[in-house]
Amino acid sequence: MDFLSVIPPIVAVALAIITKRVLLSLFVSIWVGGLIAAGGNPFEAVGITFTWLKDVMVDPWNARFLVMTALLGCGAAFMFKTGGSQGLINVLEKKLTTKKRVQFLSYFLGLIIFFNDYVNSVIVGNASKDISAKHKISREKLSYVLDSTAAPIATIGPVSDWIGFQVSLIAGAFASIGIVGMEPYFAFLQSIPWNFYAILCLLAVPMIIAGKDFGPMAKAEERAQKTGKLIPEGSTPLSSVDQDLGEPYKKEGSVWNFILPLVALISVGIWGLWYVGGGAEGKSIMDALADTDVSVALTWGAFAMTAVGLILGLIQGMGFKESEETLLGGIRTMLPALIIIILAWSIGTVTSELGTAEYVVGATESWMTAGLLPFLVFVIAMFISFATGTSWGTMSILTPIAIPMAFNFGGEPLIPIIIGAIFAGAIFGDHISPISDTTVMASIFAESDHIAHVNTQAPYALVPASITGVLYLVYSVIGSSIVLLAAGIIVQFFLLRYLGNRHAKKYMEAENRIA
Repeated sequence: MDFLSVIPPIVAVALAIITKRVLLSLFVSIWVGGLIAAGGNPFEAVGITFTWLKDVMVDPWNARFLVMTALLGCGAAFMFKTGGSQGLINVLEKKLTTKKRVQFLSYFLGLIIFFNDYVNSVIVGNASKDISAKHKISREKLSYVLDSTAAPIATIGPVSDWIGFQVSLIAGAFASIGIVGMEPYFAFLQSIPWNFYAILCLLAVPMIIAGKDFGPMAKAEERAQKTGKLIPEGSTPLSSVDQDLGEPYKKEGSVWNFILPLVALISVGIWGLWYVGGGAEGKSIMDALADTDVSVALTWGAFAMTAVGLILGLIQGMGFKESEETLLGGIRTMLPALIIIILAWSIGTVTSELGTAEYVVGATESWMTAGLLPFLVFVIAMFISFATGTSWGTMSILTPIAIPMAFNFGGEPLIPIIIGAIFAGAIFGDHISPISDTTVMASIFAESDHIAHVNTQAPYALVPASITGVLYLVYSVIGSSIVLLAAGIIVQFFLLRYLGNRHAKKYMEAENRIA
């Protein structure tokens, strides 16, 4: 396939930014893909478009994920209706007396929930959105914190479904080229220090919280502080539990109405990942995670969360009618997200059918060298992930191609570096893509306008990404990931400080002119 294969994702991203209407933009881009596949016939393109939409919805993994997302909305609805969210605020508000402390709460919760990025967004968003609103923290800032901790910590955390998935990809690539003296899990561990973007991104969040905002995010924070408007004028949050559910059934509920559903979600989710992967049959944790079905395990966890919330509501006196309305209201909060996710998956189908990833890789692999390979793999992973909206899809596409290339160019020592570059680029592209599922989830559970989240997060993501690119370019000269990472952290600290101070100076000058 030729350059036409990259047109649909470019149309999706460009239209989403220009029109600020992500649903329309995604649908048009899918139709454009259908138009290309149909050889220019617009009527046949319509048929192809709806066939693609149907195919992604009936896929077993996708169907279970949609059910899981709806159940997470139901669980969050019961947290709200039973007063659990307010109960959490009542417990924390005496200690969370400043904006910075509230933001650090979201950050540290994000680090603790390391085993799945979706669950991370659910838990951290529900735990912090109300207290964040009380301190006039913009929804854009909250969604940035959620998005910038969820995937990075999942890809380098101690145990997660991400790691099991990544190790399975590495094992497949090793088998394809006959590597027998290098264990896939050990290669993954060696790659962690080379995953510069994930580490720098996790460190950028506290640096920004403790420092000063800049760019569109600074304007969002200034708007929230001055006017109390948590989202931009004329924008719409991707989801709002308050608007969809009305007043809580228990305004002074207990914090246990928040904690117990989350305990059910986490415990059943982790157990499910282990059990579905064959842990009960004697497999190790990592082998079980490599073979597990995330959609099944997390659906169990989401159902447990909803069931516990329902039981707590009934115990507190909620009638069956109100319980049913809460369930339906929870699903209603997720409808925009469910539609976006279906359309985003369909874009993935479009790029797969048109061969977008193969075109990008094929256009570059002929002139790669060992010194350039990590940088180029990082850039290609960024583009594929940004265009398709999926980090896992990007990892699946590039790992079988890039690892054999690394082995041919530099032998086993180059393999961990390339693995780190693949994962780093996949996460970055996923972060700034408006069609990314993790970006959508962050917008949902922060109750942010989706395009506003994308626009404000992009400059913050570009800082660690730019530094990461430079580090990969000079790796062949320096060679040590620890030295490179230390240098990157120092540069990032001073760069973020400079950008924050520069914006603050311009803001003060503007205020003085007005005065």
